[in-house]
Amino acid sequence: MEFKNLIYEQENGLGIITLNRPKAFNALNEDLTFELGELASVLNGNQDLRVLIITGGSRVFAAGADIIGMMNASVMDAYRQVVIGHRVFDRLENLQFPTIAAINGPCLGGGCELSMCCDFRIAGEGAVFGLPEVSLGIIPGCGGTQRLAKLIGQARAKEMIYLCDTIKASKALEYGLVNKVVADELVMEEAKAFAVRLIQKPGVALRFAKEAVNCGVQYDFSSGKGMELSRFSMAFSTEDQKEGMKAFAEKRKAQYKNK
Repeated sequence: MEFKNLIYEQENGLGIITLNRPKAFNALNEDLTFELGELASVLNGNQDLRVLIITGGSRVFAAGADIIGMMNASVMDAYRQVVIGHRVFDRLENLQFPTIAAINGPCLGGGCELSMCCDFRIAGEGAVFGLPEVSLGIIPGCGGTQRLAKLIGQARAKEMIYLCDTIKASKALEYGLVNKVVADELVMEEAKAFAVRLIQKPGVALRFAKEAVNCGVQYDFSSGKGMELSRFSMAFSTEDQKEGMKAFAEKRKAQYKNK
């Protein structure tokens, strides 16, 4: 598939989506969001894809939504836009394989919300994070109020959202918003190295683990436990479970087939 606002590459089980609106600092307009949703749907059925990295390049991840395009929106226009945004971001969050946001520069508003849809966030030292929507007379509209609070806690999330504070990568690491901070020029290298470690794990077990964790976070503890029970049991129907336990008993490295 060809896209106007995205670049997609894939090799050896690793896919990379690069946001491609450099003149607009990768602002998430309706077209880019739609393309993300379309690509996510295609990739979720890609049996050769094991890990996905989402990046904005070496200068900026995404500097929020396209404010100019939203200025004169009606209530129904705004509602329609965020319904689409929720649908796309939920689709990204629930992809069947692990996802990594590789973040350089500004990661603000809709860009920050996009990064929080990923399982992991690796940031450059110069990255900055924030949800500045309240300063524009609105609020985060694509899951930011919910995902941020679950990632860093209510008090810190409210402080960032109410005061429109931006935080540096070091503070984001302290808060638990990102998993790792490295030199700016090493972000993609680190993300790829992290992806390689994930690719070496059995893919079905990773998918089951992700489904169980996401279920508990998105719904409630009881639902999460139910999903865990289901996926734990189902894992015993896979070839990788047999191989993994046999390799453990034989004190050798497992050879997974992702089946």
